[in-house]
Amino acid sequence: MRKCLLSLACLCGLMLANAPAYATDTATDYPSGPVSLVVAYTPGGATDLQARISCMVAQKKEYFGQPFVTLNKPGAGGQTGWNWLMERGSRDGLTITAYNMPHFIAQSIIYKTKYSIDTFEPLANWGADPAVLVVAQDSPFRTVDDLIAFAKENPGKLTINGAGLYVGHHIAALQLQKDAGIKCTYIPEKGGTDAMQSVLSSKVMAGFNNLSDAGRAQDRLVILAVADMKRHEFLPDVPTFQELGYRGVDDTSVNFRGYAMPKGVDSAIVEKAARITPMMFKDEEVLKRMKDSYSPMLILDRSQVQAMFREKQAKLVELLKDIEKK
Repeated sequence: MRKCLLSLACLCGLMLANAPAYATDTATDYPSGPVSLVVAYTPGGATDLQARISCMVAQKKEYFGQPFVTLNKPGAGGQTGWNWLMERGSRDGLTITAYNMPHFIAQSIIYKTKYSIDTFEPLANWGADPAVLVVAQDSPFRTVDDLIAFAKENPGKLTINGAGLYVGHHIAALQLQKDAGIKCTYIPEKGGTDAMQSVLSSKVMAGFNNLSDAGRAQDRLVILAVADMKRHEFLPDVPTFQELGYRGVDDTSVNFRGYAMPKGVDSAIVEKAARITPMMFKDEEVLKRMKDSYSPMLILDRSQVQAMFREKQAKLVELLKDIEKK
């Protein structure tokens, strides 16, 4: 009897000793195949372009060792793609999304979305793309003050567009209206590309768009101001709203972009991907392509992004507190 008990105890001890190994082995072979990168915006826009650049070297053995396949799911300012991720995205680490912040956080505050800062597992951040106010080359508005003067004389008649509702562009428009004491009509588009075309064709009077997109189209439009705390190296001659006296238009609308997995992926896989991703973003090929495409970079690791999510959540809850929840 004692021998049986001793044998049983040894067997249990061996099982317990081996248990941690099984837990950590889940990430050993990750990724086992190509990774789908869900982009919640239209092909050709800033998020799509930068997302494709960010993973262009993913197949290198020092990174993921597998190619990334971009999966565009645009609509509702990003809601379509991110809701799809939470509802149908795999939990094996082979489905990653390109997040846009403040977009997804603001939307989760206003709408009953499937996603929030509690459902995304951030891996790393690659960029920080400020919103800029743009008009067509033949626009009568040559300065921000011109635009504000028109809005005050014609309440509600000034049309400003952006890449959807409660995205960074919309946040910047809300801040400008509040700070300048004006009322304008905000036109949400399907994405930054559509929004830019509407400005260039004068379907709207002005628009907030990404610095990266506007930078590549400088020969076809006028950039009036940058919604950030300081001028940007890519547009050194363009003033910030802060400089122009619109102190309420700060960096809240800056479009931070990076990778996240849906909640439910094994923690060992999340941590492995989070170690690899920042290194991939720092690859020389990626850095060069981003710079050549006017794409501002800001590489942050998982813990830094988690802290940023919480900080932006608190700020946006305060900014949007008077807006009716839907």
